[in-house]
Amino acid sequence: MAGYTTTNPTTGRTDEEFTGLDDGGIQDVLSRTAAAFPRWRGLAAQERAETLERVADAYDERGRELGELIATEMGKPLQQAIGEAELAGSIYRWYAEHGPDLLRDEQLDPQGAQESLVQTEPIGPLVGVMPWNYPYYQVARFVAPNLMAGNTILLKHAGICAASSEVMAQILHTAGVPRDAYINIFASHGQLADMIADDRIRGVSLTGSEKAGAAVAANAGEHLKKSVLELGGSDPLIVLEDADIERVARIVATARLSNAGQACNSPKRMFVPHGDLDAFVATVVEVFEGARVGDPLDGSVDVGPLSSVGARDGVLEQVERAVRQGATLHTGGTAIDRAGAFLQPAVLTGVTPAMDAYSEEIFGPVAVIHGVESVDDAVEQANDVPYGLSGSVWGTDLERAQEVADRLDVGMAYVNEHGTTLPGLPFGGVKRSGFGRELGRWGMGEFVNVRLRRTAVA
Repeated sequence: MAGYTTTNPTTGRTDEEFTGLDDGGIQDVLSRTAAAFPRWRGLAAQERAETLERVADAYDERGRELGELIATEMGKPLQQAIGEAELAGSIYRWYAEHGPDLLRDEQLDPQGAQESLVQTEPIGPLVGVMPWNYPYYQVARFVAPNLMAGNTILLKHAGICAASSEVMAQILHTAGVPRDAYINIFASHGQLADMIADDRIRGVSLTGSEKAGAAVAANAGEHLKKSVLELGGSDPLIVLEDADIERVARIVATARLSNAGQACNSPKRMFVPHGDLDAFVATVVEVFEGARVGDPLDGSVDVGPLSSVGARDGVLEQVERAVRQGATLHTGGTAIDRAGAFLQPAVLTGVTPAMDAYSEEIFGPVAVIHGVESVDDAVEQANDVPYGLSGSVWGTDLERAQEVADRLDVGMAYVNEHGTTLPGLPFGGVKRSGFGRELGRWGMGEFVNVRLRRTAVA
């Protein structure tokens, strides 16, 4: 029987333990979600939308409470955590406002028939597998469009987010989502595999590691189930010659420190013209050294702990290995001598293709800065990794910056911003960053039956 344990990464103390489902419990939730599907899909789209509107209201009203919960659970600084709860609420609200229109029938050119009609219908029970780094936001990306479409959901959250996952379920149920239309489950990896294989489950969405994504995709493929994967990223950020170097350096340094660098779409690799490299590095170092690291519940703290001591030590080992292989460490990269999973933010330069840090994802507060000879050199290195989640280009000549952005092999290319996420914008990557899209009308289209109904003349 799989159990979940929540450990406060600020103190290192175990706060709570949660009992997992046994195999009989897995069969029970599978039966319940399947039984709930006909009634939930049978509601008018507007009724489901009104339910999501109440969910959005709850996130807005309970923002501070929700923020404090994940600050304690996975270490996100309080203001960032409150902002995440607000973002999650805005996603539920977007689908409440736009979902009914996205589900309307579409009349096509009859093409010789009386009528050619496209209908958008739910496909059935889904499994969602969610990560710990954005506990509310990443659940909302999956749950809001699929509840709006009329699917039912089994939600397996990360083990360290057991408490927040229960609160999310409570919010949904209080708002009017039937208890069996959304079921929060504490399950093992083996049980998850069994659920995906079960005929009652019609699809699976996972946000998480490359390894987990490959396992889920293989299982889903074997059983002919639709899957959507949002995996790792090693996002490039290209600074052009006409950019305001100090301004850009301060913006991107702050962005890299957000959530202690634990974001798939954080700007992890920065490419700067050689002539501006020293100034850019000096500014990033200044921001990193000036950032206050500490208790995420303290409103003056900029960087909280990593999600766990194990995660902290993994990032620490990556930095140390990069230095052993010849990289230059300008600041940080050491564990802070206190309880919890704290790491001094680090800046690396001199990373070459022969080093592990060149192509691997560093999931923590570490900036890797490259000096480049030309834009072509920057684009070549930016694309020379297995990942393709997002990337950005910074400069004052917008037409030129857009041309460079169009050369990035990513799912999301930004100009003069990085990692912006809004409910109406598609989110997703290419290559080993996964496949499928979330948010906006694209997120509504992943787990639905786009059905043609064609009527010939009698």
